Amino acid sequence: METLPDVTATGVDGVPLRLHDLPRPLVVYFYPKDDTPGCTREAQDFSSLTDDFAAAGVTVLGVSRDTVAKHAKFRDKHALTVTLASDLNGSVTEAFGVWGEKQLYGKTYMGIERATFLFDRDAQLVQAWRKVKVPGHAAAVLDAAKSL
Repeated sequence: METLPDVTATGVDGVPLRLHDLPRPLVVYFYPKDDTPGCTREAQDFSSLTDDFAAAGVTVLGVSRDTVAKHAKFRDKHALTVTLASDLNGSVTEAFGVWGEKQLYGKTYMGIERATFLFDRDAQLVQAWRKVKVPGHAAAVLDAAKSL
C-alpha cells in the first residue's frame, strides 16, 4: 500500500467517516479491542498528545472492529480525546492489511494487528509501523508527523 485506501469507517457518533475526506496529514492506527490494557494505554497516549498533533496539523484516527456503542463507552470511561472509528464490516482493516491470524496462549484466531500508518497531505504513505509495541509509540508517531 503506497496511498491512503479509499475506505469508510463509522465514527462514534454513527456517522460514516470516509478516510479520503479527513484532513491530512493523517495518522490511522489500528488496535485489537476497546478497554484492554494495551489498547487503553495506546488510546490514552494518543489522547495525551491530541493538542500536539493538532498543532502540527495532523489528524489522528484510531480504528478497531468494536461497535460504535463500545467505542463511545471506551472513550467516555477513559476521557479519550483521540477520534475512534468502528470497522464492523472489516473493509478498513482488510484494505490496510492488518486483519490476520494471531496467536495467544497457543491458540490461533483472526484479529487486528496493532499497526499505525502515517499519510502526507497528498495521501501518500510516509511511514508504517507494524506489530507496534505501545510504550513510546504515540510520541514516535508524533515525531515522524512533525517532519512532514
